[in-house]
Amino acid sequence: MSFRITPVLRNVATRRVIVAGRAAPLLRRGYAEEAAPPPPPPPKKEGGGSGLFLALGAAAAAGAAYYFYTQDSAKPSAAFVPTKADYEKVYNAITDIFDKEGYDDGSLAPVILRLAWHASGTYNKEDGTGGSNYATMRFPNEAGHGANAGLSVARDALEPIKKQFPWISYGDLWTLAGVAAVQETGGPAIPWRAGRIDGVEAHQTPDGRLPDAAQGSSHIRDIFGRMGFNDQEMVALIGAHALGRCHSDRSGYEGPWTFSPVTFSNEFYNLLLNDAWQWKKWKGPAQYEDKKTKSLMMLPADMAVVQDKEFKKWAQTYAKDEQKFFDDFSKAFSTMLELGVPKEQWKSEPYKVGQPEAAAAK
Repeated sequence: MSFRITPVLRNVATRRVIVAGRAAPLLRRGYAEEAAPPPPPPPKKEGGGSGLFLALGAAAAAGAAYYFYTQDSAKPSAAFVPTKADYEKVYNAITDIFDKEGYDDGSLAPVILRLAWHASGTYNKEDGTGGSNYATMRFPNEAGHGANAGLSVARDALEPIKKQFPWISYGDLWTLAGVAAVQETGGPAIPWRAGRIDGVEAHQTPDGRLPDAAQGSSHIRDIFGRMGFNDQEMVALIGAHALGRCHSDRSGYEGPWTFSPVTFSNEFYNLLLNDAWQWKKWKGPAQYEDKKTKSLMMLPADMAVVQDKEFKKWAQTYAKDEQKFFDDFSKAFSTMLELGVPKEQWKSEPYKVGQPEAAAAK
């Protein structure tokens, strides 16, 4: 494989370029990991029972296409200790599935990034529950949460890789795939390390922990603050909307945020701040459309970024300085991908997987 943006990604981005002539980042490689310890006891039961009904409804709407795994589905082999080269092989296999003609804008990278984000963004710093450690979106209840609609596409796409490399946990696979999605679409290198373990159904989190696109700045601070992020980190993480689009049959919203939805850039901020926006006249939920082309969209929660004084100053910073955005996003996203993982499970410091100098590492 190439250590740069794959052909379909490059072609689609070129078709509707805003940031012309973007060179794909030069990727480097590396990291070794040991077998993960067994899962700790499940946490105390949390929340009410309403999430189950949401889960069943969403699963039915998705056609029950995703296979939900048993509680003991991911028991690592004590005899196998993955090396840096092993994780590079997984990374390469992930990037090989990104190109998908006929799906959205020709790439699975955006929806796979969303999977990594949502699998990690359930963390609660107050009680330590949620986060990427247990990969609980494997189970019907959490997979059926409204915010996770459509993510069966990403989980199903990664399942053959899990079968190819059965020693990797789902948590490590999904987060590594999120790293690859950012890097392979022209974004910054994201420090990553393995060590997540796959838990049981009792580890699932209640619905409502992920952002609600219809809400404003106070909701954003509540959701991201619960994970431990400050205003600057919140705005940086929202910049992931540079990739992908919304789907009316999933979230209810429709359309891309930028003209180049498979290129990771700071254009989300430029468009949010500098384009003229109006309410979209349609039968769907309230969303904005750009006045000029009526082909782009912004969510109410996106607009809250420019309506809030503290948020807006960071959006302006990132609109003017893409490298600053890349640096801050890399730090915040790397942190997000590690939420909920006990320190004792890490066997190494984070490294930048998918980088050339690590390709020969053992």
